[in-house]
Amino acid sequence: MTQAKPESKQTVRITDTSLRDGSHAMSHRFTVEQVREVAGALDEAGVPVIEVTHGDGLAGSSIQYGFSRVSEMDLISAAADVCENAKIAALLLPGVGTVPQLKEAVERGVRVLRVATHCTEADISQQHFEMAKEMDLETVGFLMMAHMRPPEDLLEQAKLMESYGADCVYIVDSAGAMLPKGVAEKVEALKGGLDCQVGFHAHNNLGVAIGNSLAALEAAADQLDGSLRGLGAGAGNAPTELLAAVLDKMEVETGLDAFGLMDAAEYTIAPMMPFQPMPDRDSIMIGYAGVYSTFLLHAKRAAERYEVDVRDVLMELGEREAVAGQEDWVIDVALDVAKEREGAAS
Repeated sequence: MTQAKPESKQTVRITDTSLRDGSHAMSHRFTVEQVREVAGALDEAGVPVIEVTHGDGLAGSSIQYGFSRVSEMDLISAAADVCENAKIAALLLPGVGTVPQLKEAVERGVRVLRVATHCTEADISQQHFEMAKEMDLETVGFLMMAHMRPPEDLLEQAKLMESYGADCVYIVDSAGAMLPKGVAEKVEALKGGLDCQVGFHAHNNLGVAIGNSLAALEAAADQLDGSLRGLGAGAGNAPTELLAAVLDKMEVETGLDAFGLMDAAEYTIAPMMPFQPMPDRDSIMIGYAGVYSTFLLHAKRAAERYEVDVRDVLMELGEREAVAGQEDWVIDVALDVAKEREGAAS
């Protein structure tokens, strides 16, 4: 009688984005020493990929997105210096990051490039993927604001990224607006239509970042993102330490030290955080209205300046389908809301 072979365990690769998405919550104020501490703790806990750049990617430090306290190139170098096993990743938004920045980032230690476009604009990423492959980088495509399009549309965009050289394409819930059923449908569509790997990046604006990540995993996602203590834009990301604990309980192979990540979250990154991202009133509105998570702090400041309810600003941004790169809309929308309020009062 032939003995049945034991079923192999499911595996998933985790990328920690505390030092990139977390830059938004930190107002892009990370120091070299902080990056060394966080990257070192993540590397020691077995995290295989650590993303390090300005929150809006290479060359994101600007008047529109917010200036970095320290050059992102110095932060990349700091992370690369302390990591013995983890690969350093960088995010690049076509039209923001350019070839010179990419070349310097590679010289500083970047080995994985994540190219992010709006979920209908994958065609603008071809040059960046091709350049990255010439540099022998691992490449990842980010389809941002993926809640805005149905699975079949996302698959067509993902096929473009794959044809340009993407080793993995992510469904990215930039607004934290997705629910588990929708996540599963979109991941399944990509898994069924691509030869490359598929990933999922969650935001917690509706409180389901972990649930959405598990839905992606059940739909056979190959890669997931997290950040320590959920540090990220809006209500933050799926907490890496919580992902590690849950995946351990599910007997999913990650290579992560869940206890080490709990310690890193508690003792390394928590003391440097200006606040704990969570689904509070305004963050929930980001997910409810389907607005890019990085708009939250901009919207709060504009609402305070023009003495209007930030929820009205966010709802209007959602109605206008504002996307990444349109942060300058926030002031205009807040002004329009203030004028509407004055008109109603007169």
